[in-house]
Amino acid sequence: MSHLTSHQQAMALFAGIGAVLLLATLIGRVLALRVSPAGRSAVDNLNARINAWWAMAALVGISFMFGKPGVLVLFFLVSLLALREFITLLPTRGGDYWALAAAFYLVLPIQYLLVGIEWYGMFAIFIPVYAFLLLPILAATGGDTTRFLERAAKVQWGLMISVFCISHVPALLTLKIPGYEHRQLLLIAFLVIVVQSSDVLQYVWGKLCGKRLIAPVLSPSKTLEGFVGGVASASLLGGLLWWITPFSFLGALGMALVINLMGFLGGLVMSAIKRDRGIKDWGHMIEGHGGVLDRLDSVCFAAPVFFHMTRYFWA
Repeated sequence: MSHLTSHQQAMALFAGIGAVLLLATLIGRVLALRVSPAGRSAVDNLNARINAWWAMAALVGISFMFGKPGVLVLFFLVSLLALREFITLLPTRGGDYWALAAAFYLVLPIQYLLVGIEWYGMFAIFIPVYAFLLLPILAATGGDTTRFLERAAKVQWGLMISVFCISHVPALLTLKIPGYEHRQLLLIAFLVIVVQSSDVLQYVWGKLCGKRLIAPVLSPSKTLEGFVGGVASASLLGGLLWWITPFSFLGALGMALVINLMGFLGGLVMSAIKRDRGIKDWGHMIEGHGGVLDRLDSVCFAAPVFFHMTRYFWA
């Protein structure tokens, strides 16, 4: 299918996604008609998740229609919502006002502006270097030293996860890959589909044959069988999607394996943060899915690795 144009590949990909979601919707409706009262809650949750997937697929599809500007706006808003979720659940003090204001109104838009103008040398270090140094300075001017190190680290972590990491998704559009011109949107589709499929397949495999808990303290629902089955299945899916990437089948398989492993490990880190705060979900914005960060915790850790590996080996 590599002979297809980028438009034809995108249409084929979204037609496949639509078919899978349609099948899932039909299965969910059938289960809702046949389920016993004891299983009603689980089926209702499943259908809520499917409805949310329809909405998310539609949003991504619409942003793709507008090309690079649409993708930048979409992920800018995603980063904004994710940063808001992160900061809201981590208590701050009055002395953090200027640091938080800079994070939302200065660092966030500048990071996406740098991605938009394709200034790789700056957007790759702007937050880890300049914002990392600036925010504690602003917080220190507030004169509040109570738990200062912890408060400064919270804001820095929020920016790293919610803005720096997520901004690497639209940054894929800046890659100049020989023979792959005007197809970079498909790289975003590959990343999101593979990582999100890994989350779903780990859940499915865990329910089917999961017995041994892999991280009982961090995430009691994750099992070794679910991890192995989900990562292997999603990596194979990534290999089968080689035709929308600049990679060979083995290259796509290897890339999928790496980002699935990073997604899993990132999920554990985010679970550790939630356990520390005593919460189950980051938010309730997406019915059946929790908050924005609940859906993107895997993508946050996978996106920078995927971007830099692609840039190093193929661009």
